[in-house]
Amino acid sequence: MHDLYIDIETYNGSVSLPDCGVYKYAESPDADVLLFGYSIDGDPVQVADLTAGDEIPGEVLSALSDPSVTKWAHNASFERVFLSIWLSRHHPEYFKSYGAEDDTVSSYLNPEGWKCSMVWCAYMGLPFSLEQAGAVLKISEQKLSEGKDLVRYFCCPCSPTKANGGRTRNLPGHDPDRYRRFIDYNRRDVEAEMGIIRKLRKYPVPENIWREYWLSEQINDRGILIDGDLVKSAISIDGKIRTGLLERMKALTGLETPTSVTQLKGWLSSKGITADSLDKKAVADLLKDAPPDVAEVLTLRQMTSKSSIKKYEKMAMTVCADGRIRGLYQFYGANRTGRWAGRHVQMQNLRQNHLPDLAEARELVRRGDIGMLETLYDDVPDVLSQLLRTAFVPKPGYSFLVSDFSAVEARVLSAIAGEVWRMDVFKHGGDIYCASASEMFGVPVEKHGRNSHLRQKGKIAELALGYGGSVGALKSMGALEQGLEESELQPLVDAWRTANPNIVSLWWDMDECVKQTVRTHLDTRTHGIGFTFKGNLLFMILPSGRRLCYPSPRLEPNQYGGESVTYLGLDQAKKWTRLESYGPKFVENAVQAVSRDLLMEAMFRLSDKLICGHVHDELIIEAPPGTVVDEVTSVMGQTPEWISGLLLRADGYECPDFYMKD
Repeated sequence: MHDLYIDIETYNGSVSLPDCGVYKYAESPDADVLLFGYSIDGDPVQVADLTAGDEIPGEVLSALSDPSVTKWAHNASFERVFLSIWLSRHHPEYFKSYGAEDDTVSSYLNPEGWKCSMVWCAYMGLPFSLEQAGAVLKISEQKLSEGKDLVRYFCCPCSPTKANGGRTRNLPGHDPDRYRRFIDYNRRDVEAEMGIIRKLRKYPVPENIWREYWLSEQINDRGILIDGDLVKSAISIDGKIRTGLLERMKALTGLETPTSVTQLKGWLSSKGITADSLDKKAVADLLKDAPPDVAEVLTLRQMTSKSSIKKYEKMAMTVCADGRIRGLYQFYGANRTGRWAGRHVQMQNLRQNHLPDLAEARELVRRGDIGMLETLYDDVPDVLSQLLRTAFVPKPGYSFLVSDFSAVEARVLSAIAGEVWRMDVFKHGGDIYCASASEMFGVPVEKHGRNSHLRQKGKIAELALGYGGSVGALKSMGALEQGLEESELQPLVDAWRTANPNIVSLWWDMDECVKQTVRTHLDTRTHGIGFTFKGNLLFMILPSGRRLCYPSPRLEPNQYGGESVTYLGLDQAKKWTRLESYGPKFVENAVQAVSRDLLMEAMFRLSDKLICGHVHDELIIEAPPGTVVDEVTSVMGQTPEWISGLLLRADGYECPDFYMKD
């Protein structure tokens, strides 16, 4: 046996897969396999119906732990993790784990030897779902459309009714015809998966990408420990505080449901205030001129609208029996760049912590001391939000070592464009915001010294304008809220572009290369970035050698009277449609993709450490005593040979008790 193609259908009566994730779902005592569809080396698909007493052949069970057999599945994380727990329970003689003695991956099958057709689709810029990918690729073995209804009927508990005799689960005997279609559905999923793989054979995923996938899965398996007492107490405190805040809003407004946007807009209208929106920004604007009674209501709305409690609730829902949360990262979740997507708790957008007495506030929450919290802090929900990071803790005797790249996108953009003055700033350890402002305005700018008021303008320009952004980008970055006048914005754009001529040239050099490759199908190259055309696919070749794929590119007229490159991809609503792009956007893809490759390189170099998390350009390592922060940052800060001119740097710090922002 060389290849084993798998799809399973499972049941769990107590844990919801969408809510809790596969790790919590799989370890539940109620979890079991109903159908096991498989094909050995592309032979006709077999379905073992475990509800009918079918047995999975020993050679198939043995292959699950055999690294010499490639296991394929669509979203293979689900099959691998679920079958890890199921195999260890029902067929322990076939189960083999991996990892060092002090690691926390021992409950799971080694990711090496597993490959995922969904990752392949992501690598090719295609939709992730089996149904969408199959439709786009026009495979003959399309996923059966009634699958969702069949899964809902047999894989999830049902509500007891008079009509179903009060049962809470649908078994095969309750609807034999539907169950036969369920078996057909399982078989067809394996066939569809195999059909996708056959279609993509001409564009294989490089083996180094599969090694990246395996390392990413290892980090997911390892998980990260949470402080269950803090999480439980935070949820309880928020419930009590929120109840009090809502009662106060009811008393002030007379509204039955003061959290209702419609009702609150009506109340504001009765006060002579028109509000088109009540989102965070709109409420902040209204507060500037609101009379005291309205200001209090709006402030209460801000406090009750904080979403941080949902992250605590998600922690409580997804935590495994050993106190660790797993499966926080989807490999290649952002298929335009190959970056990870956050899942479940969403580590990628945690609030920063600015409380000077962070440890003390954290202890008050752990103790559930609402009285002292309300005495010391005006906004307890904000305190809970700032404590989110601290819910992640190292295991006893260990510390977190946190290491991250310094201004990595700015460094990568400067290196690719060859913007020498910026590279000199990084070389000498300067502040890029001060240096940018100095270059823009022609005067020395120091963070806490001469012309320090200009640093903020330099910062806003750096964050907003590197990828072709203009006045609109500055506004989106909050330029007006931070004190800039409307009349200053266009001059700020002009000043930044004048100060960075090589970056501006990079935008349009890349734009021309992309258009020439799409127009002529000939290879082009600029600034170390290559473009090639193959089989109606445009590929961007990064300095690392990794490729970004743009399906079905073409040149089309744009709204400005010129022409733009368009390609097929997923829009914000996950709809497969034609997307428009241009030079600065391709530069953004390249810079973010290179930054991702740098983080991946650091992960490999530090793979002997217990990496338990990563946030943007930062690694979190669960380190035993004696691990030195400087040694970790030194390794992370090494510039790879594949990118010349980059001045990479990593900084780090230790968190002995809980995760925090330095």
